[in-house]
Amino acid sequence: MSDTHIQDLDLSEEAKFGLGAHAAALAVVCVIALVGNTVATENTVPEGLVGLIVLWIMCMIGMLLTKFVPFKLPSVAWISLVGILATMPWTPGSDWVLDKVSHVNFLTLATPCLAYAGVAIARREIEIAKTSGWKIAVVGVLVMTGTYVGSAIVAQAFL
Repeated sequence: MSDTHIQDLDLSEEAKFGLGAHAAALAVVCVIALVGNTVATENTVPEGLVGLIVLWIMCMIGMLLTKFVPFKLPSVAWISLVGILATMPWTPGSDWVLDKVSHVNFLTLATPCLAYAGVAIARREIEIAKTSGWKIAVVGVLVMTGTYVGSAIVAQAFL
């Protein structure tokens, strides 16, 4: 196997990106999502662009809160909170936000994010997989098979 052991890896090492890097990465994802949204739906480019800009602004507000609020929550929690508050019925402008964001298809947003997540495996995950051996592959296959079969059973029962 490998002479690198799990104990040798610094699992606390975390990539720290600035707000500018996050803004740029989110802008790239928005461009990719805009292309997918335009191709996959009947929405026009301006409709999708405005909706993605609204989502981008919500994400950046959530990232700012993550960085500057004294108590720490994950950025996904802050971004979700911003989105929830922006779309509450009593929030001024929530109807406008909902209208603009309704022109963005969720699957077109998920596709580039999932593709990035699939490619962005860090070195430590590869080392952990190398040291885990063949047993992790068996567990992975069983988990995926169980998930598929369980989903098929639920779908068959309710559809």
